[in-house]
Amino acid sequence: MRLGTTEIILIIVLALVLFGGGKLAGVGKALGKSIKDFKSEVKEDTPEEKKTADSEKSES
Repeated sequence: MRLGTTEIILIIVLALVLFGGGKLAGVGKALGKSIKDFKSEVKEDTPEEKKTADSEKSES
């Protein structure tokens, strides 16, 4: 089952009516920040860096 243009527009309109524009803007901002933070954390914890960090810990 695929969503068409009409269904997507209807969902957006219902969300605006239920939550209001200000509330949705806040939710969107928080979601964007969460995604950005998640991506930066995933980049920091690559397997190569983990091996290097683990070997540095064992040397100490």
